[in-house]
Amino acid sequence: MTTPSRGAAAGHVPRQRPDTAAGDVPQARGNTAAGDVPQARREVGAGPELAFADWLGLREAADAAARAVDLVAPVRRHLAGVDRVVVHDLGAGTGSMGRWLAPRLPGPQHWVLYDRDADLLVRARAGMVDRAGDGTPVTVETRLRDITRLTAADLADATLVTASALLDMLTGEELHRVVAACADAGCPALFTISVIGRVRFSPADPLDGEIAEAFNDHQRRTVDGRTPLGPDAVEVCVAAFERRGVPVTVWPSPWRLGANQADLVAEWFAGWLAAACEQRPELVGRVRAYAARRRAQLAAGQLDVVVEHRDILAGYTGYGITGGG
Repeated sequence: MTTPSRGAAAGHVPRQRPDTAAGDVPQARGNTAAGDVPQARREVGAGPELAFADWLGLREAADAAARAVDLVAPVRRHLAGVDRVVVHDLGAGTGSMGRWLAPRLPGPQHWVLYDRDADLLVRARAGMVDRAGDGTPVTVETRLRDITRLTAADLADATLVTASALLDMLTGEELHRVVAACADAGCPALFTISVIGRVRFSPADPLDGEIAEAFNDHQRRTVDGRTPLGPDAVEVCVAAFERRGVPVTVWPSPWRLGANQADLVAEWFAGWLAAACEQRPELVGRVRAYAARRRAQLAAGQLDVVVEHRDILAGYTGYGITGGG
């Protein structure tokens, strides 16, 4: 595994389901009607959660700013001589990965967008860019599929496989199947915005670490027979590729949020805190004042948050990638 010379750290908000879209959606949910506030959010003074597509839209700019552009350079150089670039995007959601990456790569390009949500795929197709970085056409098709069941045959025409904010909500078995499909197809992969379990606030608070620990436990808990990898997903993914002899480069891709992203911070914080309290109900009484302090700091423009992620590039080597941050 190649790692950058400058380190980082992580933590995030879980996604709604394992292969829906690029986004770590707040998930202290339960069965609630539209507009209702799940109990865990009520306990910490938060309002109704956003619809999933709206959450993806809210976070898109932060994801775009965080993704490791250093990992795009070797991909771009490799694709320079390819007649037609075919990208399979797993858990495409509203298509943010395509909007970010297609203009950074040569063309012509054809994108195959996978998701289990038909409405999200309609949005993704409508919002896709139509030109590559060199001005050549970008075309798109959508596939309503469970990405955890893809095989090498499904990726036979792929030049590159991509995903964003997906890995943490896969189980170990599901992630190994995705890695196997990519490796057996001989197809490089670029997986971005994967959480690793660490969050940093400025100013710091004594409760930060305990809440982050509870949140990470919430990400890993078993629901309906599934145990997502949560912040362990990056290590599991890297190990799975390396066992198959596939070279891997890992790069930091942190969200750096402050007053200019106040709406995103507020929604992320509500989901993060509610999930922690759902995991450890004994926290509820202690975090009410904490939540009020944090919201007051955010309203005053005095709160900064770093949510750490990692990006993974598998299948490329020898391009002199050094450094990072």
